[in-house]
Amino acid sequence: MSFRPIMVQTTIMTSMTKATPASKANKSMGNSSNKSLNWGFLSGKQVSSQKHSSFWKFSSYLSYGLLGLALSSCVTQPSYTHQTTKNSASEVRASSYASSVAKLTSTSWNDLPGWYDDDLTAAWPAWKRSCEGLMKRNPSGVDWRPACRAAERVNATSNQSIRDYFESHMKVMAIRHQTGSSAGSAHGLVTGYYEPYLNGSRQKGGAYQTPLHRYPDAWKKRKPSELPTRAELFSSGQLNGQEIVWVDDAVAAAFMQVQGSGRIRMTDGKIIRLGFAGTNDQPFKSFAQWLLDRGEITRATATMQGIQAWAKKNPNRVQEMLNANPRYVFFREMPASPDANIGPIGALGVPLTSERSIAIDTKALPLGAPVYIATTYPLTQKPLQRLMMAQDTGTAIVGAVRADFYWGTGDQAGEYAGRMKQQGRMWVFMPR
Repeated sequence: MSFRPIMVQTTIMTSMTKATPASKANKSMGNSSNKSLNWGFLSGKQVSSQKHSSFWKFSSYLSYGLLGLALSSCVTQPSYTHQTTKNSASEVRASSYASSVAKLTSTSWNDLPGWYDDDLTAAWPAWKRSCEGLMKRNPSGVDWRPACRAAERVNATSNQSIRDYFESHMKVMAIRHQTGSSAGSAHGLVTGYYEPYLNGSRQKGGAYQTPLHRYPDAWKKRKPSELPTRAELFSSGQLNGQEIVWVDDAVAAAFMQVQGSGRIRMTDGKIIRLGFAGTNDQPFKSFAQWLLDRGEITRATATMQGIQAWAKKNPNRVQEMLNANPRYVFFREMPASPDANIGPIGALGVPLTSERSIAIDTKALPLGAPVYIATTYPLTQKPLQRLMMAQDTGTAIVGAVRADFYWGTGDQAGEYAGRMKQQGRMWVFMPR
């Protein structure tokens, strides 16, 4: 997750340490947060600020929170290998792209399941945002400029025009794992994350008893060599006066920390957005795993919904559960957006698009690239086949065929994200 624009991707993993995410920390959503909320809580991932990057995604701890036990295995993450030549302007143009994590094989557009049925007009705004980010910063070194310039001439309301554009300016590459126990396999894990929506007040009172804090002023001047745990922070009063808002749900606030960003609906009707601002540098420990270890929940109920249900039945033990995770995430208030539909900032530095942005492992695939996925909707066999944009990252998002699907903002998005733990395949589009 470095400081990124606002979002964090969160994954819940049982033993992984959080990174900046899809979020903010400089990941907007992932700033140092656990991105895949569902996976993250169980597996220990943190998003979108450190992680999933958009906040500088805790992104990436940034969203895999609850289902992340399966993500606890170690995967080597070698660097990209780029073979390049220089053009007349002494700018790098990638003539080929390779990764020791992902095996990319050229294939036919006809091999993409559902390619000719996907509503590409819904994906087009996300691709234009990728181009905006890639023209400013291009971490992978792949030369996207010709393709992005050509995008200016495309009819954004025509599926056929968009489809012709991609097929003319890009080649499609099938993705397979190149390392680990899954080497050679084209199948991998697709989880989900989202941007929480909480109710809040500038003043403590009534239902609003849970604070969300800014990064401590004293730490900005001189950061202690050893920072306190979550429990120590609250018991010592060190955070008094650092409150940004007070919210009405302690568990929802914890999930927001895993995600790395979120929106707050204030008592006066205004909406504010908070992004990742840092942590207390403590290791992330899954409170979902804490519940599992004590037999309080089962693996079947180790979801956001299951944890919230447990909390309602055990209100006097909620703080005990939350303190099982020593890490604490701080936020910052983000500038108001004129468009409420604009998502948090991902690791690429551009707003995420609901159901068209994913977090990926940048050791395997280039950030910003179009990625086609073929998976299923959460807990069903209903096909979910569509063009996505790799605009975020997350510490729990590791491996070649591995994605964290951004579902958007609010309760419905949280329902999908909390239950998504599907098998899938992926293809990346590369410029010709």
